[in-house]
Amino acid sequence: MASENLDALAATSLENRLRGLVLASNSHNDAQPSSDQSPRASKRRPNQAERRQLSSQLSIPIDPRPHYQQAHQDLRHKPQHFDHSHYRHPPPTVNNSLQQERNNRPHFHQRSLYDPGSSQPNRRHGPTPGDIASQAEFLDALCYRVVSQSEIDVVEIGEKETFRRHIEAVCRHVISIHEPEQHFPAESVELKCFGSLSSGFATKASDMDLGLLSPNSIPQPDAAESPIPRLLEKAFLDAGLGARLLSRARVPIIKLCQRPSESLLQSLVAERQKWESGEENCVQDPADDDHETASPVRGVQASNHAGFNTDPSSHTEVLDENGETGCYQLQQGADSSLPSYYALAKRVLRRAGGRDVTISNYHEFTDSDWSTLDGVCKAFVHGLSDPLLQGRLARYPSLSFQPIRNLPNHRSLLGVYTQVEGEQLVQRWDNWSAKEALQSFQAQTDQALATWNRIQSMSNLGVDPVSFNRDLQLALEKIKLIPSFQLLLLEQGQHEDLAQYYARAKVILVNLRRASRGSFDAVQQLLVRQYVSGIAQKDPRNMLSKMVDNYNGQVDFEIVSLWHKGLHMSRRLEEAIKQDKLSASQAANAKEYISLLQSSPCKILTGPADYKFVIPVPPEVVDLVMSIRQLHHLVTVSSQPQKRYRDPLEFPTTGAGVQCDVNFSAHLALHNTALLRCYSFTDSRVRPMVLFVKHWAKVREINSGYRGTLSSYGYVLMVLHYLVNVAQPFVCPNLQQLAPPPPPNPSAAEVEATICCRGCNIRFWRDERQIMHLAAANQLNRNGEGIGHLLRGFFEYYAHNGIMSTGLAKGFDWGRDVLSLRTQGGLLTKQEKHWTGAKTVVEQQGGGSTASIQQAPSRDKQLKRGAEVKEVRHRYLFAIEDPFELDHNVARTVTHNGIVSIRDEFRRAWRIIRNVQGGHSQEDLLQNAKDAQEEVVDPFLKLMDDIHGPVRTWMVVDRGRGTG
Repeated sequence: MASENLDALAATSLENRLRGLVLASNSHNDAQPSSDQSPRASKRRPNQAERRQLSSQLSIPIDPRPHYQQAHQDLRHKPQHFDHSHYRHPPPTVNNSLQQERNNRPHFHQRSLYDPGSSQPNRRHGPTPGDIASQAEFLDALCYRVVSQSEIDVVEIGEKETFRRHIEAVCRHVISIHEPEQHFPAESVELKCFGSLSSGFATKASDMDLGLLSPNSIPQPDAAESPIPRLLEKAFLDAGLGARLLSRARVPIIKLCQRPSESLLQSLVAERQKWESGEENCVQDPADDDHETASPVRGVQASNHAGFNTDPSSHTEVLDENGETGCYQLQQGADSSLPSYYALAKRVLRRAGGRDVTISNYHEFTDSDWSTLDGVCKAFVHGLSDPLLQGRLARYPSLSFQPIRNLPNHRSLLGVYTQVEGEQLVQRWDNWSAKEALQSFQAQTDQALATWNRIQSMSNLGVDPVSFNRDLQLALEKIKLIPSFQLLLLEQGQHEDLAQYYARAKVILVNLRRASRGSFDAVQQLLVRQYVSGIAQKDPRNMLSKMVDNYNGQVDFEIVSLWHKGLHMSRRLEEAIKQDKLSASQAANAKEYISLLQSSPCKILTGPADYKFVIPVPPEVVDLVMSIRQLHHLVTVSSQPQKRYRDPLEFPTTGAGVQCDVNFSAHLALHNTALLRCYSFTDSRVRPMVLFVKHWAKVREINSGYRGTLSSYGYVLMVLHYLVNVAQPFVCPNLQQLAPPPPPNPSAAEVEATICCRGCNIRFWRDERQIMHLAAANQLNRNGEGIGHLLRGFFEYYAHNGIMSTGLAKGFDWGRDVLSLRTQGGLLTKQEKHWTGAKTVVEQQGGGSTASIQQAPSRDKQLKRGAEVKEVRHRYLFAIEDPFELDHNVARTVTHNGIVSIRDEFRRAWRIIRNVQGGHSQEDLLQNAKDAQEEVVDPFLKLMDDIHGPVRTWMVVDRGRGTG
């Protein structure tokens, strides 16, 4: 009876305090536009500290635990349908005739480098109320259409639940047989649903996330020594399911599909048999793109299997057996390139517990940090394979690694690499006999080399090694900009397309021609020789060299480039024939076309003083060449490697039935899901906003942690951050700030259920029924904006870091801020979190949770003997703090290219939104990024145009003499 009175009192207190909070928030925002009599006050905007102070009022003690479990069970599998109540009238149709974007859209390879400080584009005038209303109307209609088409239905949820029960029965059977305890309670084994299906943010065809709980198992299924994950993998395969254990993911999981194809099932069984026989798995887990394997020994040993170099004689060791920073040894192999040797040194530095010094961490460096870094830098120089290069470097005090005039001589690994790279280039220049023909650039060369030598001879470099790095890089770039040095460095990259290589060579030739004082023919022949010797593939390089020799070294560069393109096309067609990609008739045509490519070239004018050579297409072979153009989808001419995330064991997106991930360490994930689910109940606008943003990120291809962008979970947190902390008045209260105080003397079960799980504070207001009751009564907020207005603000907030058009908030600072949903105000700084530079941690690997282990060798003794470990790269280009795991950056998978892509897409979205007129857009906000990629000119057809000229010019080609 007393308990019921306390609950009633708490509920009354909650309603009263929330009502007061909402009214206060509403009056605070209303006061700003109504202050007509006080013009000075009308210009006053709340700063970040004031917004945080406002949010700090959210502290309401209430204990929701008696209601939570029952409500969670009742609602666990009920779908939440889109609430159409926001639309007072039927939403307007969205304009679908959006073709202009296809001509103006920036492609991935055109994106600029990551610029965390970029701000909002300048505009003369802010948006009018009519503009904002039109933009909101456009987004309102678009969101209605997207959510109506993408929300998951009851039938699909039922299919997934049936499959969940089936595999739960398999798990119970396997674990109850495995456990030695008599009368093991099989019903204690559960597969609990978490993730989007449980939080209410699932879309059609969403995968199902399941957490395996077996509290009576010893050891627990997530323990490194537990055999349960492998036992379940085998049982699933024996049952005809597609199953694959990803043991190297951050949290080990089994990927499961209901109806695998026969070939996929056989491949999965074969992969399992490899593990059983002890064979090394040569296929990298798709979730492991950011991991590197390491051996659990006290020292460091890196060899060519690590992926950093290809020469077995390249090696490094940390020799100190006590685990202290000691003597480092590095050795560059004879065939190992300088970049691969540098990558090896960076790996050694990370393994030794060190990091390179940067402008963001320079002031944090301790004596121990410097000692480790200096040791690896010294070993890097002493391990160079070229003794002559070592001798040149030894002349400079900057590489003595000894104090200079009682000043420190600390170095950064990047700076040492830059110095070695530059000195290696100067050494090549000194030994290059052809430089005598390039006297036109002598004065520029002498000046650049003098600057380079002066910087290396500085004695105060250790005072500020970061500035010294910048001086070195600027001096080296000046050398590389000299055309004669560009000619010296001309060579085709391993995966550089032929067209790109030709374009670079052409620019060098133009620059040499402008400055040439003597015979241009001599300079051109020098470039021809350098171009041919720099071709990456051996066979075409040798063939072109012989062809040039047949002309006694006097041949036009344009002819040589045409020969190169013809040889490349011939080789790719021959490969397609050998691989049986072509039919008999197609193969016959290809062979005839290869003969045509050996015809004499013709010279055509491409400008007043410019020309090129092509292989002519006489009328009698037009049909043949046109038939070859039809093979563009069968013959690959690009030199680009296949994308690294292509996985031969990857499940198909359709046709495999229900797919799910079985997680063995889902305890925190279940609480994360409960938190998101409660947020979805705070306001009916939350769910459609999240679904729209997830759909947008998916079609724009920026929603994959495996591919260097951000997971869907990250986008959910971004939306919630906006609704909790940026929208004015707030749409959602901060549920973690509303966490009730813990009860006195809680039981162990109560602690794990609502207070602390796996060492993390999991307290938040989790009474779903009370949240829904107050939300239905409009007592949780006083924000009356429609979904369109909220989406407009969301995209503007993340598109730039200037003052937003509403004047009430400032955009997100990607370079400085950390999204922190638990925090009052929602933001921390990267400096506060010490998330200022990429870090590598060593984690114990196995079937269980990964406990972080410090990098330093002295900590290696904490590892269990014989346990497998891995290196995990933590990046902080984009920072989103997990609501419970405070040291986990949800956006750690975002790479440099990934953040460029994400920010470009937010800018693109905001550009489209602010250009909306009359509720219509000239560009498609949700155009699939794959469609844009398909519009890029086909490399095969582009190569044919380079060889023969465009089709429209075939009949008007003037035949030349071949050598011009």
